[in-house]
Amino acid sequence: MPPTAPTAPSYDSYDRTSATRFPVAVDAALRDAGWRPGRWDIKQAERWADALRAHASPAGHRHTVFPAAVEAWAEFGGLDIVPTGPGRHIAPTPFTVDPLHGLHLARTLGDLGRALETDVAPLGQETGGQAVLAIDTEGRVYSLDHTGDWFLGHDLDQALGTLVLGGRPARLSATPG
Repeated sequence: MPPTAPTAPSYDSYDRTSATRFPVAVDAALRDAGWRPGRWDIKQAERWADALRAHASPAGHRHTVFPAAVEAWAEFGGLDIVPTGPGRHIAPTPFTVDPLHGLHLARTLGDLGRALETDVAPLGQETGGQAVLAIDTEGRVYSLDHTGDWFLGHDLDQALGTLVLGGRPARLSATPG
């Protein structure tokens, strides 16, 4: 039985948005990391895609690469994002968008994908390697750490908000509720 669809973390209605599609604090953290609207490094994203496709684990596990992952890498790849606020529910999480942090996790990500009935690709990692970040074919984002697998958002924008604003992620569960 695939895990139940978690509820995405929500943000209070008083979140004023910036000139971009992000809440002010998320926009500020992204800009501090070097992101700007229209940022698009498809050449780097393609290099990462090639490296992931070429890698096989000793047991033969391989990564899948798909448009949602490549698009995320093109827009946010290479950024080290460091939140500065206190966090709403938990401490905000500094993270890096670089799929090669998940290069040696082809089996782990493949297992998650099978459980979710989709393909999953590496997205990056939380600072210090505490968790790997992953994205699925629909653009949903997850965090995998030693305590479990976590749902960060239905799309990358929502996941960035969860990480930067200290939203409480939902634990993936194989049982309803």
